[in-house]
Parts: sequence; C-alpha cells; structure tokens
Amino acid sequence: MTDRVRAHVFVSGRVQGVYYRATTRDTARETGVDGWVRNLDDGRVEAVFEGPEGDVRDMVEWCETGSRAAEVDDVDAEYGEPEGEDGFEVRW
Repeated sequence: MTDRVRAHVFVSGRVQGVYYRATTRDTARETGVDGWVRNLDDGRVEAVFEGPEGDVRDMVEWCETGSRAAEVDDVDAEYGEPEGEDGFEVRW
C-alpha cells in the first residue's frame, strides 16, 4: 500500500483568468489525485492535493508551470496528513 499525503498549495503570479484552475483539475484527475482548486481574492490560486506521495509531489511540481498562459512566480506547499478528499473539483 502506498502512503497517502496531502499538499496545501498557494500559487502566485499571473494565475487567474488563464485556465489555471481548469487545467489543474484536468491534470489532477489524469494523475489520480484527489482535492480541489480555487481562486483567492488576492490573485493567488489555492489548491489541495491528496494521494500517493509521488503523485502529489508531481502535482506540486506541475503547479510551477501550470496552464500554458500562466506566469507562475512562486509555489508554496505544506505537506501533511490526508483529510479524505474524494475526487477533484474547482471550488468557487
């Protein structure tokens, strides 16, 4: 059995209005990672990824580039215990 982890991620840069959330959702679903993604009022994107450690770390690394139109300045991730996310969704 693979150990599951949780990453709580904040992405800053030009990451809103560039399909960042939709692309994150699609990539997470393809990877088999659970969680969610949403825009924050301060212009950042917040995401939670849960799943096997390697897959979660791959998603955090993916956030450093994101969608093709995004310009990512920084990715801040905190790792912890999973909280039971099921599926992956865009939150509003």
